[in-house]
Amino acid sequence: MDDEVPATDERDPAAVVTGMIDHVLTLAETWTAWGGRPLPADDRIYTPHKAVRRVADHLVDHLAEIEARLSGREPLADHWHASMVTTPADLAPFTGEDLDEARSRLGRLGLVWAARLGALTDDQLDRSPGKGWTFRQIAFHMGDSTYYADSVGHLAVAGEGTGPNPAALTQPRTG
Repeated sequence: MDDEVPATDERDPAAVVTGMIDHVLTLAETWTAWGGRPLPADDRIYTPHKAVRRVADHLVDHLAEIEARLSGREPLADHWHASMVTTPADLAPFTGEDLDEARSRLGRLGLVWAARLGALTDDQLDRSPGKGWTFRQIAFHMGDSTYYADSVGHLAVAGEGTGPNPAALTQPRTG
């Protein structure tokens, strides 16, 4: 986990997470035009599949942390390779079927996050059990997962992308 505590505001934490997912899926709608060349961002490279993988892994990781802490258990140690690794699967073409899978996967994760966060009181969000950030801070940290999708950016229909969103290059990387 990053040492820097995520800033929070008045927004509903569930809306922060689902808004991030909506942003990722809006960009992903253009990724079937990806030409197969990884896109550099900071000291890493990104592809459509890698962006979806990182967002999904990040959602799963922190949801598991919240559930473990709520049940009085210690969260599992973080052994993700995160975005340091680009797998052969990350380099595969991003098809319409892949977009459908991303919508299903991220949409379901968004639903689970919204249900979990919506079931918590403000006190539970702000004084969360166990070690680590509050659950509200975790939700706002998840909002920064737009970094992965912004690193791929909006791709033009003809297959030439606009490249990474310059804002992605200045946002803190979340893993």
